[in-house]
Amino acid sequence: MAPRLLVLDDYEGRIAGAPAMDRLRELAEVTVLDRPLGDADTGLLGGVRVLLAIRERTRLDAALLDRLPELELVLQTGGHAYHVDQEAATGRGIVVALSRRARMASASVPELTFGLMLAVLRRIHPLAAELAAGGWPEAMGGTLAGRTLGILGLGRHGRPVARIAAAFGMVVLAWDRDPGRAYADDEPVAERLPLDDLLARSDVVSVHLKLSPDSTGLLDRDRLARLRPGAILVNTARGAIVDEPALLDALRSGPLAGAGLDVFATEPLPADHPLRTAPNVVLTPHIGWKVEEVFAEWAEIAAEQLAAWLDGRLPAAEVLDPSAAEVPRTRLGGLVRRSGISDH
Repeated sequence: MAPRLLVLDDYEGRIAGAPAMDRLRELAEVTVLDRPLGDADTGLLGGVRVLLAIRERTRLDAALLDRLPELELVLQTGGHAYHVDQEAATGRGIVVALSRRARMASASVPELTFGLMLAVLRRIHPLAAELAAGGWPEAMGGTLAGRTLGILGLGRHGRPVARIAAAFGMVVLAWDRDPGRAYADDEPVAERLPLDDLLARSDVVSVHLKLSPDSTGLLDRDRLARLRPGAILVNTARGAIVDEPALLDALRSGPLAGAGLDVFATEPLPADHPLRTAPNVVLTPHIGWKVEEVFAEWAEIAAEQLAAWLDGRLPAAEVLDPSAAEVPRTRLGGLVRRSGISDH
């Protein structure tokens, strides 16, 4: 009998309309929610064995998992599962499969990174607004070419940012939390430096770190003060990595000349948040991942993972922490597998 699959939070209808939806419907009895899950939706949860979760829109905490007693698999779009209660899911033997191999997501975030850099450096938004109002403003911007870019995190987003920066003619510096990480010989990074040294030498700093206890508040008041005068900060990773009150002070009276931010400590960003009126700041509503091609690819990967799970061959590399010690065991497609969750 085909399992019941519930798609959560498909606000844009991109999962429901993806070509791979036909394959998902062949494999499972699919229900798509185009809105947040509500208290009145209890009837939809009965018998659900599989969730397809879009990003972190719904928190999968113990209370919700208790309402899904038959849940065995979460098909998690994106490369993280910050919204999943790790202890609760592991204790119930739930497998969480990530879309880490999505290619388009690895392109969309770096592209937005440079869109934000250019928008801040060339003052595109305020100049466009003045032109729309009938003016012809005098303005002076700068080029990326010849500037030094400091990248925080050389993972799946930081590496393409380094390559694009080299194409712009930038000098690339990097700080990586994993000092033992291997790199390709053609990686266009001039130097790998301690974090404080990188901040002091960079004209532009771009954040590409995972959110973790160690990275939360990493760019605090002291570290922001190390930036050279006129520097620009771009954050397309997670808002909590940057101390927002300290960032505001650095923009108003400190070294920062501008910032491009796609992520915030609280999302949606409150309507009265001072970042909305801070000088020379370009804000976007967490759209680094949000492009049509990414949704289509997520649906494809979800269909492949569901088929593999039903056949008992879901690759361990796509499951959160499949090698974690002392975790419950769950029966998948006739095979016994271990299940666990880790921060990634």
